[in-house]
Amino acid sequence: MNLNEEIQKLKTEKNVAILAHYYVDGEVQEIADYVGDSYYLSKIATKVQQQTILFCGVKFMGESAKILNPEKKIVMVDDSAGCPMAHMINVETINNIKADYSDIAVVCYINSSAEIKSHSDVCVTSSNAYQIISKLPQKNILFIPDKHLGTYISTKIPDKNFIFHNGYCPVHQAITTTNVLKAQKTYPDAKILVHPECHIDVIKLADFVGSTSEIIDYATKSHEQNFIICTDNGILHELHKKNPKKNFCLVNEKQYCPDMKLNTLQKVYDVLNSMDSEIILNEDLRQKAQTSLARMLELAN
Repeated sequence: MNLNEEIQKLKTEKNVAILAHYYVDGEVQEIADYVGDSYYLSKIATKVQQQTILFCGVKFMGESAKILNPEKKIVMVDDSAGCPMAHMINVETINNIKADYSDIAVVCYINSSAEIKSHSDVCVTSSNAYQIISKLPQKNILFIPDKHLGTYISTKIPDKNFIFHNGYCPVHQAITTTNVLKAQKTYPDAKILVHPECHIDVIKLADFVGSTSEIIDYATKSHEQNFIICTDNGILHELHKKNPKKNFCLVNEKQYCPDMKLNTLQKVYDVLNSMDSEIILNEDLRQKAQTSLARMLELAN
C-alpha cells in the first residue's frame, strides 16, 4: 500500500475531512476532500459533517476553521506553517489609528491572526472584499494588514476613505512590473492574470484581477491558450488539471510560499496517525474573533 492509499485508509478510519489550499503542492491537493481558496475553505469548514478537520495550509486558516467550528477538532499538517503578512499588524497599531477617527470600520483580511480578527469589525477575503466594504455604513475604512489588496479595493470604492497598514505577502510583493513585462515579451499574446495582493502597478498591467479561485475560473472559461500567472505557483496544479491543453507561465523563480510548501504527503500521513498539531484557542478570544468572521459570511451572501 503506497502513501496515498495509507492516507485515504487513515482518513476513513478516523473520519477526518482533509482541506487543502491551492498553494500547497499538487500531490497534497490530490489527497484532499476539498481544495480551494481561503473564502471557500472557511465556508466548507462549517459544512463538513466530520468532527475532525485536517488543514493543509497555514495557521490562520486553521484558526479561522476553529473560530467558526468550536466543537470540531482542527489539526494542522505543520503547525509551524504561518503567514508572514499575518504578523505584520498588531493590536496597538489598530487602537492608535482608531483613536483618530470617530467613524471607522476595522476591516481585516482573512490572512490575519485570531487576535487581530478579535479586534476587527469584519473579515474579508480577496474575492469578497469589494462586496463587503461597499455595504459598510462607515466612511473610514482601516484595511489591515495587506496594503496592496486594500489599495486595489480603494480604487473601486472612491467614496470611502481608506487607511492602510504596511503589510504585504512576500510572494506577491516580489512580483514586479519588470517581471511581468519581461514575460509579456516572451509570450506577447498571453493574458495576464493577477492576484490583488500584488502591487497596484502590476495590477494595472493585468487583463484580469481576481482571487485564486477566480483566476482559475477565468482561465478555464477563456478561449485563449496562453496565460501569465501572477500568484503562487501552487495554482498551476489546478490550472493544468482543468486546462491540460493551455499554457501557463510564471514571472519569477521565487513565486511560491515556503510556509505552504511545508505541507507534504509524509506530514499528512504522520499527523493522521498522531493527531497532534491541534489548534487550541482561548474561548473568549474565539468568541470575539467569531464576530468578524460571522459578519463576513453574512455580508458576502
